[in-house]
Amino acid sequence: MAERKRIALLIDCDNVSHHSIEGVLEELAKYGMVNVRHAHGDWNNPSLSGWANRLHPHAIRPMQQFAYTKGKNATDSAMIIDAMDLLYSKNVDAFALMTSDSDFTPLVLRILESGLPVYGFGEKKTPKPFVDACSPFIYTENLIPNDEAKADTPQHPTKKSKQALRQDTSLVRLLRTAVEQATDDDGWADMNRVGHYISNNSSFSSINYGYKKLSDLIKASEFFDIEMRRDGKAMYIKDTRT
Repeated sequence: MAERKRIALLIDCDNVSHHSIEGVLEELAKYGMVNVRHAHGDWNNPSLSGWANRLHPHAIRPMQQFAYTKGKNATDSAMIIDAMDLLYSKNVDAFALMTSDSDFTPLVLRILESGLPVYGFGEKKTPKPFVDACSPFIYTENLIPNDEAKADTPQHPTKKSKQALRQDTSLVRLLRTAVEQATDDDGWADMNRVGHYISNNSSFSSINYGYKKLSDLIKASEFFDIEMRRDGKAMYIKDTRT
């Protein structure tokens, strides 16, 4: 059995809503154990009261950042220092950054250079450079429980229809390329290999399309023939064009 990754979750509380933290932790549980949970922000600021109520229930450690200079974001600098300290400690196997700020893009690239994956979580306002740097990147609006969603906060996205998926040229190109790269001599591609290719080469997440699993999105697109093997435990797919 493969050893589960030790994940460090760093939260920029100034730039992301507290409503999605449960969904973020549930998503990270798919990849490993979140053994470091640091929430950065000025805890004297009343605007962080929502986050303050989430700390104890989820064993998140508050990291106090005072705004020493007006107009300067002390949280960003402290969070970057925290990440580098953790990187050099070699006590974690992956990072998760919860922020909507593109200023962290160089940090993501630095972590990737060290061979560790970076899972990104941010609101839909997050600039594209940061989104593209992470693998995967999930919009936090898609992780907010329906009973917590406010009028100004989108609830879970409805599943995109077959037609909508087929009209997304970037998605179509990514899926077909992944299947092509993972295809065996018999013309079929192991779904696990397809998923690995996508995670290693893009910020894609099926959650952003309303599907919890990549396999569910694959089925909905109807781009591929599907064959279940190993007593239904392994899914293989083949481009319908071949």
